[in-house]
Amino acid sequence: MTEMLSYDFMQRALLAAVLVGITAPAVGIYLVQRRQALLGDGMGHVAMTGVGLGFIFQTSPVWMAVLVCVLGAVVMELVRSRGNQRGDIALAMLFYGGMACGKLLVSLSAQAGSGSLESYLWGSILTVAPADLLTIAVLGAVVIAVTVGLRRQLFAICQDEEFARVTGLPVRLLNLLLAVMAAVTVTVAMRVVGLLLVSALMVVPVVAAQQLTRSFAATQAAAIALGVVVSLAGVAGSYQADVPSGPAIVLLAILVFAVFSAVSAPLARRRHRTPADRGPEVCDVRLPGQGAAAENSPAPSGPTSGAGLAQ
Repeated sequence: MTEMLSYDFMQRALLAAVLVGITAPAVGIYLVQRRQALLGDGMGHVAMTGVGLGFIFQTSPVWMAVLVCVLGAVVMELVRSRGNQRGDIALAMLFYGGMACGKLLVSLSAQAGSGSLESYLWGSILTVAPADLLTIAVLGAVVIAVTVGLRRQLFAICQDEEFARVTGLPVRLLNLLLAVMAAVTVTVAMRVVGLLLVSALMVVPVVAAQQLTRSFAATQAAAIALGVVVSLAGVAGSYQADVPSGPAIVLLAILVFAVFSAVSAPLARRRHRTPADRGPEVCDVRLPGQGAAAENSPAPSGPTSGAGLAQ
Protein backbone atom coordinates (compact mmCIF):
# COMPACT_ATOMS: atom_id res chain seq x y z
CA MET A 1 0.00 0.00 0.00
CA THR A 2 2.82 2.39 0.87
CA GLU A 3 4.50 1.69 -2.45
CA MET A 4 1.25 2.28 -4.32
CA LEU A 5 0.65 5.64 -2.63
CA SER A 6 4.19 6.79 -3.39
CA TYR A 7 3.33 7.23 -7.08
CA ASP A 8 1.73 10.48 -8.18
CA PHE A 9 -0.45 8.76 -10.79
CA MET A 10 -1.86 6.41 -8.16
CA GLN A 11 -2.67 9.31 -5.86
CA ARG A 12 -4.59 10.97 -8.69
CA ALA A 13 -6.26 7.68 -9.56
CA LEU A 14 -7.49 7.09 -6.00
CA LEU A 15 -8.73 10.65 -5.65
CA ALA A 16 -10.58 10.40 -8.96
CA ALA A 17 -12.09 7.10 -7.79
CA VAL A 18 -13.42 8.77 -4.63
CA LEU A 19 -14.96 11.64 -6.59
CA VAL A 20 -16.63 9.35 -9.09
CA GLY A 21 -17.69 6.92 -6.36
CA ILE A 22 -19.60 9.78 -4.71
CA THR A 23 -21.02 11.36 -7.85
CA ALA A 24 -22.31 8.35 -9.78
CA PRO A 25 -24.62 6.86 -7.11
CA ALA A 26 -25.82 10.35 -6.09
CA VAL A 27 -27.38 10.71 -9.55
CA GLY A 28 -28.08 7.03 -10.12
CA ILE A 29 -30.54 6.77 -7.24
CA TYR A 30 -32.94 9.09 -9.06
CA LEU A 31 -32.61 7.14 -12.31
CA VAL A 32 -33.34 3.90 -10.46
CA GLN A 33 -36.28 5.54 -8.71
CA ARG A 34 -37.91 6.50 -12.01
CA ARG A 35 -36.97 3.22 -13.71
CA GLN A 36 -34.42 4.74 -16.10
CA ALA A 37 -31.45 2.66 -15.01
CA LEU A 38 -30.12 2.32 -18.55
CA LEU A 39 -30.25 6.04 -19.34
CA GLY A 40 -26.60 6.43 -18.35
CA ASP A 41 -25.64 3.77 -20.88
CA GLY A 42 -27.40 5.69 -23.64
CA MET A 43 -25.71 8.92 -22.62
CA GLY A 44 -22.38 7.14 -22.75
CA HIS A 45 -23.04 6.39 -26.42
CA VAL A 46 -23.84 10.05 -27.09
CA ALA A 47 -20.69 11.17 -25.25
CA MET A 48 -18.65 9.23 -27.81
CA THR A 49 -19.41 11.97 -30.33
CA GLY A 50 -17.98 14.54 -27.94
CA VAL A 51 -14.82 12.49 -27.50
CA GLY A 52 -14.45 12.26 -31.28
CA LEU A 53 -14.94 16.02 -31.65
CA GLY A 54 -12.29 16.59 -29.00
CA PHE A 55 -9.87 14.48 -31.04
CA ILE A 56 -10.75 16.28 -34.27
CA PHE A 57 -10.31 19.80 -32.86
CA GLN A 58 -7.40 18.74 -30.62
CA THR A 59 -9.10 20.02 -27.49
CA SER A 60 -10.13 18.40 -24.23
CA PRO A 61 -12.30 15.33 -25.04
CA VAL A 62 -13.80 15.54 -21.54
CA TRP A 63 -15.16 19.07 -21.90
CA MET A 64 -16.30 18.42 -25.46
CA ALA A 65 -18.08 15.29 -24.25
CA VAL A 66 -19.76 17.36 -21.53
CA LEU A 67 -21.20 19.77 -24.10
CA VAL A 68 -22.40 17.05 -26.47
CA CYS A 69 -23.77 14.87 -23.69
CA VAL A 70 -25.69 17.76 -22.11
CA LEU A 71 -27.28 18.58 -25.46
CA GLY A 72 -28.14 14.90 -25.90
CA ALA A 73 -29.64 14.79 -22.40
CA VAL A 74 -31.91 17.74 -23.19
CA VAL A 75 -33.09 16.03 -26.39
CA MET A 76 -33.71 12.77 -24.49
CA GLU A 77 -35.78 14.53 -21.84
CA LEU A 78 -37.85 16.40 -24.41
CA VAL A 79 -38.55 13.14 -26.25
CA ARG A 80 -39.43 11.37 -22.99
CA SER A 81 -41.76 14.13 -21.82
CA ARG A 82 -43.84 13.87 -24.97
CA GLY A 83 -44.46 10.20 -24.27
CA ASN A 84 -45.38 9.23 -27.83
CA GLN A 85 -44.99 5.73 -29.20
CA ARG A 86 -42.07 6.65 -31.42
CA GLY A 87 -40.04 8.05 -28.52
CA ASP A 88 -38.10 4.82 -28.00
CA ILE A 89 -37.17 4.72 -31.68
CA ALA A 90 -35.94 8.31 -31.57
CA LEU A 91 -33.81 7.61 -28.51
CA ALA A 92 -32.37 4.47 -30.10
CA MET A 93 -31.37 6.49 -33.17
CA LEU A 94 -29.72 9.07 -30.91
CA PHE A 95 -27.79 6.45 -28.93
CA TYR A 96 -26.55 4.44 -31.90
CA GLY A 97 -25.87 7.55 -33.96
CA GLY A 98 -23.76 8.99 -31.15
CA MET A 99 -21.62 5.88 -30.93
CA ALA A 100 -21.18 5.58 -34.70
CA CYS A 101 -20.41 9.28 -35.12
CA GLY A 102 -17.85 9.17 -32.34
CA LYS A 103 -16.01 6.22 -33.85
CA LEU A 104 -16.03 7.86 -37.28
CA LEU A 105 -14.65 11.15 -35.95
CA VAL A 106 -11.90 9.40 -34.01
CA SER A 107 -10.86 7.46 -37.12
CA LEU A 108 -10.56 10.75 -39.03
CA SER A 109 -8.52 12.50 -36.36
CA ALA A 110 -4.76 12.72 -36.13
CA GLN A 111 -4.86 10.56 -33.00
CA ALA A 112 -6.48 7.59 -34.77
CA GLY A 113 -4.78 4.33 -33.97
CA SER A 114 -3.15 5.67 -30.81
CA GLY A 115 -5.37 3.62 -28.54
CA SER A 116 -6.85 6.73 -26.93
CA LEU A 117 -10.40 5.70 -27.76
CA GLU A 118 -9.96 2.47 -25.81
CA SER A 119 -9.20 4.43 -22.65
CA TYR A 120 -12.49 6.31 -22.94
CA LEU A 121 -14.55 3.22 -23.73
CA TRP A 122 -13.26 1.09 -20.84
CA GLY A 123 -11.64 3.69 -18.62
CA SER A 124 -8.00 4.38 -17.92
CA ILE A 125 -7.83 5.77 -14.43
CA LEU A 126 -4.07 5.33 -14.18
CA THR A 127 -3.60 7.90 -16.96
CA VAL A 128 -5.67 10.63 -15.25
CA ALA A 129 -3.73 13.88 -15.60
CA PRO A 130 -3.87 16.77 -13.11
CA ALA A 131 -6.09 18.69 -15.54
CA ASP A 132 -8.48 15.72 -15.75
CA LEU A 133 -8.60 15.50 -11.96
CA LEU A 134 -9.47 19.19 -11.70
CA THR A 135 -12.25 18.74 -14.25
CA ILE A 136 -13.64 15.73 -12.39
CA ALA A 137 -13.54 17.65 -9.09
CA VAL A 138 -15.33 20.74 -10.47
CA LEU A 139 -18.05 18.82 -12.30
CA GLY A 140 -18.47 16.37 -9.43
CA ALA A 141 -18.97 19.24 -6.97
CA VAL A 142 -21.73 20.67 -9.17
CA VAL A 143 -23.48 17.29 -9.39
CA ILE A 144 -23.32 16.71 -5.63
CA ALA A 145 -24.60 20.21 -4.89
CA VAL A 146 -27.63 19.69 -7.12
CA THR A 147 -28.49 16.09 -6.25
CA VAL A 148 -28.15 16.57 -2.49
CA GLY A 149 -29.32 20.18 -2.24
CA LEU A 150 -32.48 19.51 -4.27
CA ARG A 151 -33.07 16.04 -2.85
CA ARG A 152 -36.70 16.64 -1.86
CA GLN A 153 -37.67 18.24 -5.16
CA LEU A 154 -35.96 15.61 -7.30
CA PHE A 155 -37.46 12.81 -5.21
CA ALA A 156 -40.91 14.33 -5.71
CA ILE A 157 -40.72 14.34 -9.50
CA CYS A 158 -39.32 10.80 -9.52
CA GLN A 159 -42.20 9.55 -7.39
CA ASP A 160 -45.17 11.33 -8.97
CA GLU A 161 -44.77 14.10 -11.52
CA GLU A 162 -48.45 15.05 -11.46
CA PHE A 163 -48.51 15.44 -7.69
CA ALA A 164 -45.26 17.42 -7.79
CA ARG A 165 -46.79 19.72 -10.41
CA VAL A 166 -49.85 20.27 -8.23
CA THR A 167 -47.63 21.30 -5.30
CA GLY A 168 -46.12 24.02 -7.48
CA LEU A 169 -42.78 22.46 -8.36
CA PRO A 170 -41.24 23.36 -11.76
CA VAL A 171 -41.43 19.78 -13.00
CA ARG A 172 -40.09 20.33 -16.50
CA LEU A 173 -37.14 22.36 -15.26
CA LEU A 174 -36.30 19.76 -12.61
CA ASN A 175 -36.54 16.94 -15.16
CA LEU A 176 -34.15 18.78 -17.46
CA LEU A 177 -31.81 19.49 -14.56
CA LEU A 178 -31.74 15.83 -13.55
CA ALA A 179 -31.03 14.76 -17.14
CA VAL A 180 -28.19 17.28 -17.39
CA MET A 181 -26.69 16.10 -14.09
CA ALA A 182 -26.81 12.51 -15.35
CA ALA A 183 -25.03 13.61 -18.54
CA VAL A 184 -22.34 15.42 -16.57
CA THR A 185 -21.86 12.36 -14.37
CA VAL A 186 -21.31 10.18 -17.42
CA THR A 187 -18.49 12.42 -18.63
CA VAL A 188 -17.00 12.67 -15.13
CA ALA A 189 -16.89 8.90 -14.73
CA MET A 190 -15.73 7.95 -18.22
CA ARG A 191 -12.02 8.20 -17.35
CA VAL A 192 -12.57 5.92 -14.34
CA VAL A 193 -14.87 3.14 -15.55
CA GLY A 194 -15.31 3.98 -19.24
CA LEU A 195 -18.32 5.00 -21.30
CA LEU A 196 -19.46 1.40 -21.74
CA LEU A 197 -19.54 0.70 -18.00
CA VAL A 198 -20.45 4.05 -16.47
CA SER A 199 -24.12 3.14 -16.12
CA ALA A 200 -23.17 0.22 -13.86
CA LEU A 201 -21.48 2.48 -11.32
CA MET A 202 -24.56 4.72 -11.32
CA VAL A 203 -26.98 1.85 -10.71
CA VAL A 204 -25.36 -1.15 -8.98
CA PRO A 205 -24.36 0.61 -5.70
CA VAL A 206 -27.91 1.97 -5.46
CA VAL A 207 -29.67 -1.37 -5.91
CA ALA A 208 -27.15 -2.98 -3.55
CA ALA A 209 -27.92 -0.40 -0.87
CA GLN A 210 -31.66 -0.91 -1.36
CA GLN A 211 -31.29 -4.49 -0.19
CA LEU A 212 -30.55 -3.37 3.38
CA THR A 213 -32.11 0.10 3.72
CA ARG A 214 -35.71 1.13 4.11
CA SER A 215 -35.73 4.89 3.42
CA PHE A 216 -34.64 7.12 0.58
CA ALA A 217 -32.17 9.14 2.67
CA ALA A 218 -30.54 6.00 4.06
CA THR A 219 -30.32 4.45 0.60
CA GLN A 220 -28.69 7.55 -0.85
CA ALA A 221 -26.08 7.69 1.90
CA ALA A 222 -25.38 3.94 1.74
CA ALA A 223 -25.13 3.97 -2.07
CA ILE A 224 -22.59 6.79 -2.00
CA ALA A 225 -20.56 4.98 0.66
CA LEU A 226 -20.63 1.78 -1.39
CA GLY A 227 -19.64 3.68 -4.52
CA VAL A 228 -16.56 5.06 -2.79
CA VAL A 229 -15.58 1.71 -1.29
CA VAL A 230 -15.88 -0.31 -4.50
CA SER A 231 -14.12 2.40 -6.52
CA LEU A 232 -11.16 2.53 -4.15
CA ALA A 233 -10.99 -1.25 -3.82
CA GLY A 234 -11.29 -1.70 -7.58
CA VAL A 235 -8.45 0.72 -8.30
CA ALA A 236 -6.20 -0.81 -5.63
CA GLY A 237 -7.00 -4.33 -6.80
CA SER A 238 -6.42 -3.49 -10.44
CA TYR A 239 -3.02 -2.05 -9.55
CA GLN A 240 -2.01 -5.19 -7.67
CA ALA A 241 -3.38 -7.61 -10.30
CA ASP A 242 -2.38 -5.48 -13.31
CA VAL A 243 -5.90 -5.50 -14.78
CA PRO A 244 -8.11 -2.65 -16.09
CA SER A 245 -9.64 -0.64 -13.26
CA GLY A 246 -13.07 -0.05 -14.86
CA PRO A 247 -14.13 -3.71 -15.16
CA ALA A 248 -12.62 -4.44 -11.73
CA ILE A 249 -14.75 -1.73 -10.09
CA VAL A 250 -17.95 -2.89 -11.79
CA LEU A 251 -17.43 -6.57 -11.01
CA LEU A 252 -16.67 -5.75 -7.39
CA ALA A 253 -19.90 -3.70 -7.18
CA ILE A 254 -21.89 -6.62 -8.61
CA LEU A 255 -20.28 -8.95 -6.06
CA VAL A 256 -21.34 -6.61 -3.24
CA PHE A 257 -24.88 -6.58 -4.65
CA ALA A 258 -24.96 -10.39 -4.66
CA VAL A 259 -23.78 -10.57 -1.04
CA PHE A 260 -26.28 -7.95 0.11
CA SER A 261 -29.09 -9.73 -1.72
CA ALA A 262 -28.27 -12.98 0.08
CA VAL A 263 -28.18 -11.21 3.45
CA SER A 264 -31.38 -9.21 2.88
CA ALA A 265 -33.68 -12.24 2.50
CA PRO A 266 -33.56 -13.42 6.16
CA LEU A 267 -33.71 -9.81 7.34
CA ALA A 268 -36.87 -9.23 5.33
CA ARG A 269 -38.51 -12.35 6.78
CA ARG A 270 -37.63 -11.21 10.30
CA ARG A 271 -39.17 -7.80 9.69
CA HIS A 272 -42.38 -9.38 8.42
CA ARG A 273 -42.69 -11.33 11.69
CA THR A 274 -42.43 -8.10 13.71
CA PRO A 275 -45.83 -6.55 14.58
CA ALA A 276 -46.48 -3.27 12.81
CA ASP A 277 -47.37 -1.04 15.71
CA ARG A 278 -46.08 2.25 14.38
CA GLY A 279 -49.16 3.21 12.37
CA PRO A 280 -49.13 4.42 8.78
CA GLU A 281 -45.70 4.97 7.30
CA VAL A 282 -44.80 7.80 4.97
CA CYS A 283 -42.02 8.83 2.63
CA ASP A 284 -38.86 10.09 4.32
CA VAL A 285 -38.50 13.05 1.95
CA ARG A 286 -40.95 15.87 2.51
CA LEU A 287 -42.05 18.12 -0.32
CA PRO A 288 -41.46 21.88 -0.17
CA GLY A 289 -43.95 23.46 2.18
CA GLN A 290 -44.60 20.33 4.22
CA GLY A 291 -43.72 20.05 7.88
CA ALA A 292 -40.60 18.49 9.29
CA ALA A 293 -42.42 15.42 10.53
CA ALA A 294 -41.94 13.54 7.28
CA GLU A 295 -38.20 14.11 7.02
CA ASN A 296 -37.08 11.22 9.19
CA SER A 297 -40.02 8.88 8.74
CA PRO A 298 -39.27 5.41 7.38
CA ALA A 299 -39.98 4.41 3.80
CA PRO A 300 -42.95 2.18 2.95
CA SER A 301 -42.75 -1.18 4.63
CA GLY A 302 -42.14 -4.37 2.71
CA PRO A 303 -39.19 -6.13 1.16
CA THR A 304 -35.95 -4.23 1.26
CA SER A 305 -35.41 -4.64 -2.45
CA GLY A 306 -35.64 -1.87 -5.06
CA ALA A 307 -39.41 -1.98 -4.96
CA GLY A 308 -39.35 -0.59 -1.45
CA LEU A 309 -38.34 2.83 -2.72
CA ALA A 310 -40.46 2.85 -5.81
CA GLN A 311 -43.74 2.56 -3.91
